[in-house]
Amino acid sequence: MFRVLVLECMQEVSSFNPVQSAYENFRIDRGNSMLSQRGLNTAIGGALAVLEADPEITVVPGYGARSDSAGPLSAAGWQRLSSELLEVVDRNADVDAVLVSLHGAMAAIGELDPEGALLSEIRRRVGPETPIVMSLDLHGIVTARMIEAVNGLAIYYTYPHRDFADTGARAARVLLKLLRERPATTIVRVTIPALVRGNELVTDTGIYGEYLRECLALEQSGAAIAAGVMIGNPFTDVPELCSQVLVMTDRDPAEAVKTAERIAAAFWAERNRMQAHLTPLSEAIAGAKAITDGTVLFSDAADAPSSGSSGDSNLLIKGLSDAGYSRKVLAQIVDAGAAAAAHRAGVGATIEVNLGGALDTKRFSPMRVVARVKLLSDGESRLETMGIPLSAGPTAVLTFDNFTVVVFSRSLSLFDRAMYYSNGIDPVDYDLVVVKSPHTEHHMYEAWVRRNFIVDVAGSTSANLPTLGHTVCARPMFPLDPEVPFTPQAELFHSHLSTPAARATG
Repeated sequence: MFRVLVLECMQEVSSFNPVQSAYENFRIDRGNSMLSQRGLNTAIGGALAVLEADPEITVVPGYGARSDSAGPLSAAGWQRLSSELLEVVDRNADVDAVLVSLHGAMAAIGELDPEGALLSEIRRRVGPETPIVMSLDLHGIVTARMIEAVNGLAIYYTYPHRDFADTGARAARVLLKLLRERPATTIVRVTIPALVRGNELVTDTGIYGEYLRECLALEQSGAAIAAGVMIGNPFTDVPELCSQVLVMTDRDPAEAVKTAERIAAAFWAERNRMQAHLTPLSEAIAGAKAITDGTVLFSDAADAPSSGSSGDSNLLIKGLSDAGYSRKVLAQIVDAGAAAAAHRAGVGATIEVNLGGALDTKRFSPMRVVARVKLLSDGESRLETMGIPLSAGPTAVLTFDNFTVVVFSRSLSLFDRAMYYSNGIDPVDYDLVVVKSPHTEHHMYEAWVRRNFIVDVAGSTSANLPTLGHTVCARPMFPLDPEVPFTPQAELFHSHLSTPAARATG
């Protein structure tokens, strides 16, 4: 029997969100409570399905921490979170293997590579002969320290994401291969000095999907144990922020080097294509006014909590109001004060409150509204895709003029319709719907709205990347700088499961 320790630490941050996150942002699962993810479309859920089906494997559920995207984690929050996770590793350091579910785009005050720090400490505790495999979001930032600490990996293949469980299952299968066969492996990495956004990243239809399908084919054919193209999270301003190609092989690495460098060169050649096409707010409103026979979608990618923003931008609501847009608008916003005022007043009451601009105060200012409290809720729901819980805190539906606004007390992922549905609202009943996300799954909106405007406004997750003010990531970096040289060059990370991972340049 082999004992496999299962761990999770998931958070994506925007360095440009002025509101730090805290330990309290995380849902913590200890021991057997991690098994509640059985059957869910999560990386842990997928990994459990594979591991628990193997009669030679005993799963040791260890520690899970999952947070909605947010601002950088506070120093105190990072200290507590990392200490708790590593205490669990200490108690289980004699396991035969470790599987770790990560996002890859964390950042904490005083630690800009939290995942690398955790993996290094896990490696130190379990020793050089214990296989460690990580699963990652394709928006993660894989650092050299992370690769040096692990023996294998698995990366999402879809965006908008839907293959969470599949990625966890692939990670588990990589782990079982390493555990039983103990092959000498090489992870080839090619870093690309490019940050990308926009519709070409939608994997079902965009060019980015072509690169990922090639990586998937490498896995399925056996030419690689694992492969992927990471595009990082452009809003996580850390030293190793970039795009990168990763190929893991147990064969002669020369072919993996050629493949990774070729994919990286192709990716680089299309970097201009993989940028967001944004519409100025005034043009978007004019376009919406011209559409009178269907629903229009306004994507507020600049204030997308699922990418790490504060969620309190009212710029689209203000703009539509000031421009005299008169058809029915449905919007969402994070404003704990407004939600609390609504709960105090009760359903049916009329209240005068500030709406938005309470968190990211340098970008947004409060909007004073007189609104009717239409509905109150506890803000509990579940994501459509993953089925995992959402918790927005006390939530209110406010109506004023032609606007219906769902007001949350806490920032949370808003890349589907869950919070509209959970508060008695169906987007199809409105003429214009605001979604605080750059993209959603096709069937959620794109399949039926008349037009989707990705609006160019300020925010800590704006796809207008040069406006954000990166100061930490390596430079020059496209599109932050006008001239960026690039020649693909692979780094090789060798693993033999008997010595710490060694690094070479080839």
